Amino acid sequence: MRRLTAYAFAVLFSSPLLAMHCPMDMAKIDEQLKTNPPKDAATLQQVRELRAEGEQLHQAGKHADSVRVLGRALYLLGLKP
Repeated sequence: MRRLTAYAFAVLFSSPLLAMHCPMDMAKIDEQLKTNPPKDAATLQQVRELRAEGEQLHQAGKHADSVRVLGRALYLLGLKP
């Protein structure tokens, strides 16, 4: 019973935490694109596409997927996700 309660508690509070993480990641990406964009045009395009996909997923309520996609964009920019 304790494990079930702990699991339910974790599920309830993990989604809002991920939801708050998405905007911070998007802001990091936006700032990096303004101040120090990648020199490679293909990488720049991929980062922009991942950023847009991450925002769409965030707005759709798929926060875990959004954090994953935005993390890939941050990785391409050389930032820690």
